[in-house]
Amino acid sequence: MELWELTATEIVENIKNGKASARMVVESAIARLEKVNPSINAVVDSFHEEALSRADTLDVKRKSGEELGPLSGVPITIKVNIDQRGKATTNGLRIQKDLIAEQDNPVITNLEKAGAIIIGRTNTPAFSLRWFTKNSLHGHTLNPVNSSLTPGGSSGGAAAAVASGIGAIAHGTDIAGSIRYPAYACGIHGLRPSLGRVPAHNFSGPDRYIGGQLMAVSGPLARSIADLRLALSAMMQPSFSDPWFMPVPLISKVTLKRAALCISPDGMIVAPEVKAALIEAGKLLEADGWIVEEVKTPPLREAMEKQLTLWMAEMAQGASDAVLLENDPDANIVYERLRNICPPADLAGVMKVLQSRSTLVRAWRVFLNKYPIMLCPVSGQLPFEDQKDVGSQSDFDDMIEAQLTQVGLPFMGLPGLCVSTGMVEGKPVGVQLVSDQYREDLLLIAGDVIGKNILPVFNA
Repeated sequence: MELWELTATEIVENIKNGKASARMVVESAIARLEKVNPSINAVVDSFHEEALSRADTLDVKRKSGEELGPLSGVPITIKVNIDQRGKATTNGLRIQKDLIAEQDNPVITNLEKAGAIIIGRTNTPAFSLRWFTKNSLHGHTLNPVNSSLTPGGSSGGAAAAVASGIGAIAHGTDIAGSIRYPAYACGIHGLRPSLGRVPAHNFSGPDRYIGGQLMAVSGPLARSIADLRLALSAMMQPSFSDPWFMPVPLISKVTLKRAALCISPDGMIVAPEVKAALIEAGKLLEADGWIVEEVKTPPLREAMEKQLTLWMAEMAQGASDAVLLENDPDANIVYERLRNICPPADLAGVMKVLQSRSTLVRAWRVFLNKYPIMLCPVSGQLPFEDQKDVGSQSDFDDMIEAQLTQVGLPFMGLPGLCVSTGMVEGKPVGVQLVSDQYREDLLLIAGDVIGKNILPVFNA
């Protein structure tokens, strides 16, 4: 097994035991990047010399007996929509290609404090707006598992990188599925943390409007559940530059092992292959001693509608001008179709949306107090054919229906874990675990039961 094939957990163990140097690990990751990235375009900015210099510094620390961090020597990637000092925070936009960050986002600070070594920055669609990854600045990212499928979005570059062995862990962001869906589409695992769990802030721009503040989070993608746990522990270290950050311990009181099996949340249309994956995952939990009950969820379709209303209202306050200025063909189509589904709301409409959030959060927290884990679809369909959202209007409508859980759950600030469970006729499939706020520990415990370590692939 080559070093780039190892999980982050295995890399750290090998470096601490002296079986491999950080330089050897990073050189292996860089070689893998150079081999596969030209075919999939997951990483759009790489900096090999910087990464090797950090690896050498870490090796000196190890030889001198200094204590090493929990991610020491682990090659990782960062999504291009967060600030990394000296790099462009493009968010997939030509109009931001020269927006050079002067200060690191707290996510970067925490990962580097833990010893992680950044080897590149990964692609996202323009404005991080889609479940597909293509833009006019960085180009088109392909799915390394099956190039006819979307790699997901908006963290499609992150998922494609991890799935193909370019770094053991990737940073992603999620406001409406942008970690969970790319993980699903590329056959890996991805964790959307609770609101306030992982501190994040881009110093290169103004604060977001309230919807973005309430729903957008940073989190990890990886090929093992253990690596997600390791990455989350590093990413959640305190930084009060994020006013929503909450210093809540990762491990809390053990609760009853009870899970709600929700095959078709709020009447969601779900493909037979996805239903089968959910039923099998439920059986695995039962074999591990969990009580699994098939039940109905609290309102979720309403949460999706409210999320979209708030999203479009905020875009109308300035982002619509940026869409015109950027003039990315695909972003133009998607933005117009979202406007057709959900026209921008006035002030009274926004106030009603925010009022309804408390009602929905209350219902979901009561539900998750009774059922500490919910098992549900990541998406109602197997991964979409690439560029489906810019096909017909009916394709777009079907896609929105399939993404009900992706859009609805963030409205309540809930954490979610995508667990890959295998392949169906050449397409990845998986399940989603959801818990109450700050109970990512339960997600990871249940994820350990369902998910297995995944070897890197490259079929693109």
